[in-house]
Amino acid sequence: MACLSFVSNAETLEAAWTIALEHNHQIKSAQANTAASEQQLQSAQGQRLPELNVNTGYTQYNQSPAAIATFNGETTQFATAQAGSAKAQAMVSVPVYTSGRIDHSIDSATSTLEATQQQQASTELNLKMRVAEAYINVLRAKSAVQVADSHVESLAADSKDVNDRFEQGIVARNDVLAASVALANAEQQQIKVQHQLDNAKTAYNQLLDRSLTNEVSLDSRLPELLAGTLDELTRTALKQRPELTVLNAQIEALQQQAASVNASRLPQVNVNGGYQYQQNRYQAHEGLWVAGINMDWKLFDGSSAHKSDALMSQAISLKEQRDDLTSLMAMQVRQAWLEIEETKKRLATAEKTIAQADENLKVATDRYQQGLTIHTEVLDAENLRLTSHDNLNNAHYDSALAQLHLRHAVGVL
Repeated sequence: MACLSFVSNAETLEAAWTIALEHNHQIKSAQANTAASEQQLQSAQGQRLPELNVNTGYTQYNQSPAAIATFNGETTQFATAQAGSAKAQAMVSVPVYTSGRIDHSIDSATSTLEATQQQQASTELNLKMRVAEAYINVLRAKSAVQVADSHVESLAADSKDVNDRFEQGIVARNDVLAASVALANAEQQQIKVQHQLDNAKTAYNQLLDRSLTNEVSLDSRLPELLAGTLDELTRTALKQRPELTVLNAQIEALQQQAASVNASRLPQVNVNGGYQYQQNRYQAHEGLWVAGINMDWKLFDGSSAHKSDALMSQAISLKEQRDDLTSLMAMQVRQAWLEIEETKKRLATAEKTIAQADENLKVATDRYQQGLTIHTEVLDAENLRLTSHDNLNNAHYDSALAQLHLRHAVGVL
């Protein structure tokens, strides 16, 4: 397999990750969700602050309101207000005791923010894995093109040699036909792998929010294998992976919401005060300062208890999902670990067969040129060489991908 040499202006995987995180629309969506949760937390905290309400209005009656009174046995009527009057007030209300309703609401919003932040981290982790896979696909396809080019070049040389020998009357026309067909098939495969490379580049550019036709030049260097035993990596995954933190925070948020709903049925005490103005020339004081204290207590509420129970049931549901996810994460780490072990063995085997396949082709070609074997043996040897290089190419990039899968499974990509 032809190796990709490092090019100074080639894009590294780290650079690709940085670009994707800056421009990918899924990341922007996750960031917007985080910003929304931050505002929701500030909204919950704002419940502790004073609430200022100002209102005004004008009322017109068809006649002046009046009162009837009896003095010394005589009934008389006198106006108590004018027919048209304006009114205005500015009132401040402050919650002084809410039985924990506001505190639980704030705690719920705090946990929701944490869940959203960790969800953003999970989105970033998954995007980096997708970019890494697209990155590997480009490298794999580019290497496959090099292998296919080498195959075409080898068969083209063989076809020329067979044609020369046919013109000399050394070999039969059947050898010429077989060589031509083999070359045509190789060219078909060459076109196919070039198309796969173009598709791989397109997918890579899409993830980085670039023009789909941008040229792609990548550095073949990739992150090193994570150190640690399988058990150590599994423990790290259960600590590092943001998905578990998301569920834990969502569970806490639901429990705090349920507690806030329950607290709303308990005494709620507010202190209020302000200034009230009522236009009335028959009134001694049109403007008055006022202060008071109010308590609300829902002695019976037919919906709050059910709402609280529903929230707790949702929390229980998430707990079950969390326990299942814990097992799934451990399995993902193990699968990636086993994938690495498999590709190590495949690499070792593929590397040994490369030299053998090259030598086999050389021997078969020499034997054919000496008239000791048929041309089919040369074609078979070339196909074996192609298979060996393809196997090495795939083993190499499967190994790189397995290492990235392990990093993703552990949460340290």
